[in-house]
Amino acid sequence: MDPNSTPVITFVGLSGTGKTTFLEKLIPLLKERGLRLAVLKHDAHRFEMDRPGKDTYRFSAAGADVVAISNREKFAMIEQPSRELSLEEIISRLPEVDLVLTEGYKKNDRPKIEIHRAELNRPLIAEPGELLAVMTDEPLPVSVPQLPLTDAAGCADLILGYLRRYRGEAEG
Repeated sequence: MDPNSTPVITFVGLSGTGKTTFLEKLIPLLKERGLRLAVLKHDAHRFEMDRPGKDTYRFSAAGADVVAISNREKFAMIEQPSRELSLEEIISRLPEVDLVLTEGYKKNDRPKIEIHRAELNRPLIAEPGELLAVMTDEPLPVSVPQLPLTDAAGCADLILGYLRRYRGEAEG
């Protein structure tokens, strides 16, 4: 997959704003609209997908650089790279999809939708020129669409409009 031709939208926001919860609501709406999606989560901390005692965990612990598991319904591969992979490197390894959604890759240069909560009393973390929209519970002084935090359907519509423009299609 060409990482430069695949549309990517990054969801950013401070910890505790509800990025994952929002994406859980958004993903089924985008699937209902016929999109094939990949979702990438950036974790600044150490994570473990395998559970101790499981075969894949045991293979990794024994020193395998790549461990994969598959059946009729799922395929998963765990790699221990020598360095953190760039977003472009990860996208190039994905199967063909219509859209890549990322959570937490705030330093990439892809369009961003920020999840913002007034109760945190903090400014936006994305630069204004990077923003596609803001999901918020208060009006903000930015010139991009601002949608209520609960409006996953409105966000899905916004994303579909973005994809049409990205592909050079007429609005409609």
